[in-house]
Amino acid sequence: MTANASARAIKPELLRTYTEDFNKDRANLIAADAAVSAGVLKAATDYRGVRALPRDFSIELKQGSITNQERSGRCWMFASLNTLRYELMHRWNLEDFEFSETYLFFWDAMEKSNTYLENVLRTLDEATDSRLFEAINESPADDGGWWQMFAALVNKYGLVPKSAYPESENSRNSDDFKQYLNSKLREFAAELRRRSAAGASEDELRALKDEYMGTVYRICAVALGEPPEKFDFFARPKDDDEDKKGEARKCKAEADADGKAESCKCGESCKCEGKSDAKACKCDKDKSDKPKTGKDERPQIREIGITPLEFYKKYVPVDVNDFVTLANAPLKNRPFNQRYRIRFSANVAEAGDMEFVNVPLDVFKKAALDQLTAGHPIWFACDCTQFALRKDGFFDQSVVRVDQLFGTEFTGDKAHGLEYGDSPSNHAMTFTGVNLGEDGKPNRWKVENSWGKDAGKDGYYVMSDAWFDRYVTELIIRKEYLDDATRALLAAEPVELDPWQPLTRRCR
Repeated sequence: MTANASARAIKPELLRTYTEDFNKDRANLIAADAAVSAGVLKAATDYRGVRALPRDFSIELKQGSITNQERSGRCWMFASLNTLRYELMHRWNLEDFEFSETYLFFWDAMEKSNTYLENVLRTLDEATDSRLFEAINESPADDGGWWQMFAALVNKYGLVPKSAYPESENSRNSDDFKQYLNSKLREFAAELRRRSAAGASEDELRALKDEYMGTVYRICAVALGEPPEKFDFFARPKDDDEDKKGEARKCKAEADADGKAESCKCGESCKCEGKSDAKACKCDKDKSDKPKTGKDERPQIREIGITPLEFYKKYVPVDVNDFVTLANAPLKNRPFNQRYRIRFSANVAEAGDMEFVNVPLDVFKKAALDQLTAGHPIWFACDCTQFALRKDGFFDQSVVRVDQLFGTEFTGDKAHGLEYGDSPSNHAMTFTGVNLGEDGKPNRWKVENSWGKDAGKDGYYVMSDAWFDRYVTELIIRKEYLDDATRALLAAEPVELDPWQPLTRRCR
């Protein structure tokens, strides 16, 4: 062994020192017993941190049933659809609703395939081992994405309810489908490059690309089934009388409890008796003289042969183009109050690349609070792996005390996590609540996930405000909740970023 090699090696005498130091500290032995037996996360769980994060929120939005992306990388799509279904449900007074995620998944696979081949044609002069081509070629039609990819798909293809295009085995578990789709796309890329080198014209190459896309469609249709061009839609609004009766029962209970309730808030002008012996609220009585039957008498929404674009425009009360991506990336080479665009980041070729406005944390958080307070959920992206109990539903460094378990501090800040790739955005979810302390500032956030109801508490997570500051990097905010200075930045010329730089990883 050379002297230089010896200097680089782990020295035996140091190993002896390490093991002696480890074994003479009782805390290390206890930590090892716990971690080896239960795993790092369970061994590091701090019950005091758990108790400090109750699942009560002063501002809370009523959402539909929890969704489940299962073994696929569609979190960005689920989070996006969850924000829209909330608006649809409350606009049309529906008890529950879910869009078809598979419908957009089909078209996303088609569009990413097309854009990949277009990007190959744009970079024919690049070597296959260039950094740019490697970034393009890394995952041609993978599952991941951002809100703007979602918006581009909705603008072009519309939306459908889940009943019109339900889940399939390959949407639930997408690895095999995407593996072979990506393999075929790379074969197509190699042939396009070979034909170009042999002198084929741009028109000839693009005609060949169009032919290749026929194969892509066949792969997608075999794996997922063809998407509907038209469909029928049926829904029944909630029974308002039931809501009023529920309020009446609550009013009655309050009267029974303290004898001071003076009026019922059930939407009627009736009043409770106001005494503890009150028998019932007048609005709790059935106003109808008709005998009760098993027939559902609620009005019905019926659409026969509606197209996906017609459905989106008629039933979704928000425009996906009225949202802006805000980022909080405190990097020296990414100044705040600047608009950015990421090259080669589109899924729909003609829709353009992803853009965001980088803003300071106070602006970032105020936009989130304003939108939630106004009664609208928020799509957000974060690193869901850091200091997270993904099964139990906690995002908080005070809950996952790996510092105590391993006997070392984890001191990296948000800039470090982005610059060194330690905590990039990798998952998208939805904020549906926040708790404000006595000072009016947030101390915890309610998170709707898309991992099914068995993850977290019935599918919901709680996030500490400190964790928000450290690991939440992107928010999708309605333009009306931007401050004037941030709104003005939307007209600024964007600074272009390369596709391998921070904030370019797709959420899965």
